[in-house]
Amino acid sequence: MEDARDRGLTLNPRYDGNGLITAVVTDAGSGDVLMVAHMNAQALALTIETGLAHFWSRSRGSLWKKGETSGNMLAVRDLRIDCDQDAVWIKADPAGPTCHTGARSCFFRRIGAEGLSEVDAAD
Repeated sequence: MEDARDRGLTLNPRYDGNGLITAVVTDAGSGDVLMVAHMNAQALALTIETGLAHFWSRSRGSLWKKGETSGNMLAVRDLRIDCDQDAVWIKADPAGPTCHTGARSCFFRRIGAEGLSEVDAAD
């Protein structure tokens, strides 16, 4: 039997045991993956309400608006949820670097046989 959550048009996120869902953020223009984070119900509601990406920081144990200290906010252009509603995809316009290291994307290193190497922003 098919779950109404899988095909229906009612938002009904399936949070994990910690009350979180995974959020993948991509650049709305280029399609590049910028970051992966987690959201609780409050972060998702604030993201929908404000149009700015909010997340739950597992390390700090608190809600945070991306860019609240750096100014590098993520303006949400499109917000999608996957088929079983346990992950969201945020297409955003970044106001600056997305990574806390200052890199454009959190995925600025490639894994290879020799270990890690930096990835050029154009790669």
